[in-house]
Amino acid sequence: MMDSLESSGEGLSIMDLREADLPAALAIYNDVIATTTAVYSEAPVTTDYWVRWFAERRSRGFPVLASYKDGELIGFGSFGEFRPWPCYEMTVEHSVHVRADRRRHGAGTKLVRSLMDRAAEAGKQVMIAGIDAENQSSMTLHAKLGFAEVGRLPAVACKFGRWLDLVYLHRKL
Repeated sequence: MMDSLESSGEGLSIMDLREADLPAALAIYNDVIATTTAVYSEAPVTTDYWVRWFAERRSRGFPVLASYKDGELIGFGSFGEFRPWPCYEMTVEHSVHVRADRRRHGAGTKLVRSLMDRAAEAGKQVMIAGIDAENQSSMTLHAKLGFAEVGRLPAVACKFGRWLDLVYLHRKL
């Protein structure tokens, strides 16, 4: 388990999410749901669901990493199984969310890099990202980290009254 990985950013650290910070992570996630197309859902997540999600991640050995700036949670990320069938066990899909006022300052990049490291340490071979086609900052971040577009699913979700395209990106670890 990673205790702390100090980043090159002043006061920024990446570590395992502390259970005490679940409410702050939930607030970030629900803000993402309410204000962006990064999550294809319009319903906020409940505290009960969030606690169960976190416990399940931990029980299955999947990391939930957090980005802290001067001790304050500013983002989090995790990976889990890509698909539930055994032959996919070496492939994971990740998700990273950063607080709105802290985006584009390096926390997302550091979280994805840390997740890639953790996946590689766990013997995983491939990491997948599913990104809304309009999310250019996430597309750019992932391209910078060596992810390549491998598929595009047009108009597979509707949010905010708009049809959304899901783009799949892939990176060998």
